Amino acid sequence: MNQLIEEFPENISDSLVIASKHQFEKPDREIKNILICGMGGSGIGGKIVSLWMASDSTVPVEILNDYNLPNWVDKHTLVIGSSYSGGTEETTISVAKAHEKGAYIIGITSGGEMEKFCRSNNYPVVIVPGGNPPRSQLAFSLIQLVNIFSQIGYLHGSALDEVRSARDLITSQREEIHTEAKSIAKHMLGKVGVIYSTARYEGVAIRARQQFNENSKYLCWHHVIPEMNHNELVGWGGGDDRFAALFIHPADVIERNQRRWEITMDVIRQRTSHVMEVHAKGNNMIERSIYLINLVDWATWYLSDLKKVDSIEIDVINLLKGELAKI
Repeated sequence: MNQLIEEFPENISDSLVIASKHQFEKPDREIKNILICGMGGSGIGGKIVSLWMASDSTVPVEILNDYNLPNWVDKHTLVIGSSYSGGTEETTISVAKAHEKGAYIIGITSGGEMEKFCRSNNYPVVIVPGGNPPRSQLAFSLIQLVNIFSQIGYLHGSALDEVRSARDLITSQREEIHTEAKSIAKHMLGKVGVIYSTARYEGVAIRARQQFNENSKYLCWHHVIPEMNHNELVGWGGGDDRFAALFIHPADVIERNQRRWEITMDVIRQRTSHVMEVHAKGNNMIERSIYLINLVDWATWYLSDLKKVDSIEIDVINLLKGELAKI
């Protein structure tokens, strides 16, 4: 996993090359909504990119992490099936249902059933390198989604340039990222982690939670401001030093949310002495998101090292898949 995280900037470069070889035309019908289907390490790219699209897209963008297709999907829906392995059952089943409803479908995969399905039905499909844990290959799904949506017109045209700048940023900030990642790992060690960011960066917060879960074998949860101010903040009345709060500050926070942020940190500090704030670097949302993703990825690896656990191992997921295969 150490090597795979180290290769993240290189993965970005490789994914940009793949993107340069694919041209996407606007669908041959009016698109009224977009659905991105994907699970786990394959699906989180969709959540992150959907938030990047929020200021540009003229149609709603939804994420599906389930088998059940929303009833509103029809021939005017653009459906992206993102399955790194190509065999994620929830994704392949939901995309097949979308096909039955006449949706316009594009696939992103390393092969498997997803590739076969798209090719047999003449749907566009982007093939990415396979063979690694999906969570370590985020660059590929992330950037192919950016390329698709920027070409079709639902994301600003400079998005891929911002991805390139983000790659250069995390490369230039490598030493600083490692230093702060080590501090985050020590902060979380032996505590129950609670991750906070803003709603615009919820995808980054979810990614952080997922990476702590899988890489560090570490239970934690996440929430966002301002929503947590209406419920979870009261829950901190039962907080104590068992908990370690990690505030992931994205930098571009509106004034009222910034004040909420400050008050929330003050309230939580009254219940636990373990409160840490990290700050994004970058000139735009894409750069800041990718910086934070790389920072937290390293933090989860350092925490796995402190805990002396195998950051690659996912035996319990393999057990689950084995049991489901018996049905």
